[in-house]
Amino acid sequence: MSDNLHQHPASHGHSHIPKDMSSSRIGWAFILNVCFTIIEFIGGWLTNSTAIMADAVHDLGDSLSIGLAWGLNKLSKKNHDETFSYGYHRFSLLGALINGVVLVAGSIWVLTISFPRLLSPEMPDAQGMLWLAILGVTVNGYAAFKLSDGKTLNERVLNWHLLEDVLGWVAVLIVAIVLMFIELPILDPILSIGFTLFILFNVLKNLRTAIRLFLQATPEQAMQEKIRNELSTLTSIEDIHHFHLWSLDGERHVLTAHLVVNHYFDQQEYIAIKHEISTRLSPFHLEHTTLEFEFVDEICRDSKNN
Repeated sequence: MSDNLHQHPASHGHSHIPKDMSSSRIGWAFILNVCFTIIEFIGGWLTNSTAIMADAVHDLGDSLSIGLAWGLNKLSKKNHDETFSYGYHRFSLLGALINGVVLVAGSIWVLTISFPRLLSPEMPDAQGMLWLAILGVTVNGYAAFKLSDGKTLNERVLNWHLLEDVLGWVAVLIVAIVLMFIELPILDPILSIGFTLFILFNVLKNLRTAIRLFLQATPEQAMQEKIRNELSTLTSIEDIHHFHLWSLDGERHVLTAHLVVNHYFDQQEYIAIKHEISTRLSPFHLEHTTLEFEFVDEICRDSKNN
């Protein structure tokens, strides 16, 4: 004999931001990035700066990936249906995965451009670079600020896209100021390599997280242990198995488990146990919780898959 207990979260806490906020933030970042990419191509041509042209190509890739993330993020807000019973939240995770791959590829491309310039640096129009750098820091900085409040993994990865651009334009700004007084063009590739390696390191960490969550790995080991401890300390629980904690998109977690109870109970005690479980799990803000009760002498039908 077994009994299923399915709980909907009583309190969503930090997990649920207003539905349109993340899409709005990503939309702003997309519009700003596309407009500035056009300005970059024009500015790179006018200043005869290969560094700015290279950054323009990189920003074009960013614009495409941010546009993709925007579309996937909007799709992730759709309600669940018969095809996607958990909803469309994992499309946001897919966007984070794709963007992480694009950003890693873009960073590697920037490095392949920057390293050869260490051997043969070119002197660009320093004054033109200065004004473009000021505009670049302003536009990309504002876009990064718009995404800084984002909680989803998708928004965090996109924020690294924009942060990379901000740091890149800071490097251009510093180099432009120096080149206006000293003819030392090798500073450009040195700073570009340093900032790109820094961004690449952080993006790889986010990409690793996205891949793990996409493969339904446990999102937080510490959280998993705390939940297990909370359930195992219930006086009615003898054992816990088929314990699975995974995440839809990095912020909305799902829990399923089989709870072995140590005695038979009536309806009133059953309701009391459900209430106690709901109270103990409430602080974890789980999106979906499905628990099944089993008795000590009962054979688990899923034992072959344990």
